[in-house]
Amino acid sequence: MGCLLKQGGGLYERLRVGAVLLAAGEGSRLGSVPKCLLRLQGVPLINRHLIALSGGGIDEVVVVTGHHHADIEPAVETFPVTVVRNPHPEAGQQSSVHLGLEALGAKFDVILIVLADQPLLSSSEFTELISAFKKRPPGASILYPEVKGQRGNPVVFSGEVVADLLLTHQKIGCRKFMDDHPELVHTYVTDNDRFILDVDTPEDLVAFEKRTGWTLTMPQLAAH
Repeated sequence: MGCLLKQGGGLYERLRVGAVLLAAGEGSRLGSVPKCLLRLQGVPLINRHLIALSGGGIDEVVVVTGHHHADIEPAVETFPVTVVRNPHPEAGQQSSVHLGLEALGAKFDVILIVLADQPLLSSSEFTELISAFKKRPPGASILYPEVKGQRGNPVVFSGEVVADLLLTHQKIGCRKFMDDHPELVHTYVTDNDRFILDVDTPEDLVAFEKRTGWTLTMPQLAAH
């Protein structure tokens, strides 16, 4: 009798998974502080993300920097990732997404677009999303989590739709593209509020500490 299990230990074939980790923002609402370098239990959020992505089975990661690149790039240099610098981060998140996807290429079955300012994302959240993507309805090429009616992150794309977008040089702005192509989108409804928790303002830091009992501490930035 043939074994039902594919490589990877499940009923689904092992997928090749890539991720674009966005860390190009200015952090203007936090006083021009790079949010990805906020520290949780002494560890920068971007480092926690890279560890979680590795533990979640992601095969390759591209980190996109922009503002604060001189502080962020040394923080990730010990990780086996590709770093791409957005020379025009003021053009918005869409430009960083496009640069990251171009660097990652079209050799993946699944690609996650990950924000670096979601403090509680762990390997469990990434495996949860990948599992949900495997079970998506026929015809769906994009998935995002929704918690209590609120759209969350990361967003998951099929490798095929990313390859088409790159081939046709279309602008890849996650939110707008999903709104323009609802037939491709599957909403993954979950109670896991880690998908909607991020930090943008000093008030968010206070709310985070109140919610979790943990303090996000400011990074020590080098003078440039």
